[in-house]
Amino acid sequence: MQGKYPNLLELINSNNRAKRYFNSLPDYVRQQIYSRSSGVNSFESLRDYAENLLRGDD
Repeated sequence: MQGKYPNLLELINSNNRAKRYFNSLPDYVRQQIYSRSSGVNSFESLRDYAENLLRGDD
């Protein structure tokens, strides 16, 4: 299912693709995303936020 969810927990509990992606991220990225979980409400927002955080690793 594509779409928006109320928050990160609903997203990863309802969307297997988002759950797999979230679980594949480094711990520090997951922690940062979790700290702003109310703003992460779709797979796209999850991916965008994670990519922004990972860009700092270059």
